[in-house]
Amino acid sequence: MADGQPARDRRQTVAAFAQHWIDTTLQASERKQTTKVMYAGVARTHILPSPIGRLTLDRVRPSHVEGWVVELRGKGLAESTVRSAYTILRAVLDTAVRDGALASNPAAVIRRPKVTSREAAHLTTAQVADLLRAAEGTRYAPLFALLVHTGLRRGEALALRWADVDLEKGLLRVRATLARVQGRLVVTEPKTARSKRFVPLSAPAERLLRDVRATQDDERRRAGSVWQETGFVFTTVTGEPCDPRNALRALKVAAEKARLPHAGLHTLRHSAASVMLTSGVPLKVVSEILGHSSIAITGDVYGHVAPDVARGAMDILGAAFGE
Repeated sequence: MADGQPARDRRQTVAAFAQHWIDTTLQASERKQTTKVMYAGVARTHILPSPIGRLTLDRVRPSHVEGWVVELRGKGLAESTVRSAYTILRAVLDTAVRDGALASNPAAVIRRPKVTSREAAHLTTAQVADLLRAAEGTRYAPLFALLVHTGLRRGEALALRWADVDLEKGLLRVRATLARVQGRLVVTEPKTARSKRFVPLSAPAERLLRDVRATQDDERRRAGSVWQETGFVFTTVTGEPCDPRNALRALKVAAEKARLPHAGLHTLRHSAASVMLTSGVPLKVVSEILGHSSIAITGDVYGHVAPDVARGAMDILGAAFGE
């Protein structure tokens, strides 16, 4: 009582409180809409119908949370999904503590489920060339090429507007991302604060964007009154933004044709980063170009290129001090 804690924990089920959290606290938060949809989906799938969801708040103990995590792992869920579910349950129970329904959060005292870091899948420069050749003639070929030349995320490239591109200065500005949320295309804030950035354009990237603009001008004339002036760089034949799902389908078709079945849109971004790092571009510069929230993330994701970079560094050192 002296600490201002509730005299008794509320006898409301975790599932009922989680649903209340989805409808109120989650919606009122400043999280991106895509994140809100994902959190709500995970909660409805892995918390509401689970045994821990049927417990009342006054009965939940840390061992119950640990047992629930073990149960999720037993279902064969990805490590990242298990961690996300835990993060959401902890947020739900934090809100219960804030609202005076719980004295303390039983999820806060157990260790957060780990996610094993994996090397980012990437292609060699020859494989990238094969993939781009396989995509030639398709509507999304310029998009794939831009991802390779800039390291942009799919949503960042599709949200790009001509107002964000300065071909005279060879620079583009990333300030939004395009995603499909609950059945409709939505332009939202980038992934992190550092995702808002300026990205220099190489000569091939400049030529690519000039070609895209010329093609779009032709399509605008042919479409006439049907054309929708949205300002996006990558559009449909009537000027509307391209659906990320269609871009992914087109990439998969090209990847199969190039005999690279495991390649995805994010693979192109990883390939761009790997080439920059193995060519000696400083890690901090690559991190800034990619829009990572910290240089540590860049180092973790692209640890597979470290041996090549280290070997090159030793060659330079040997040349400098060798006889």
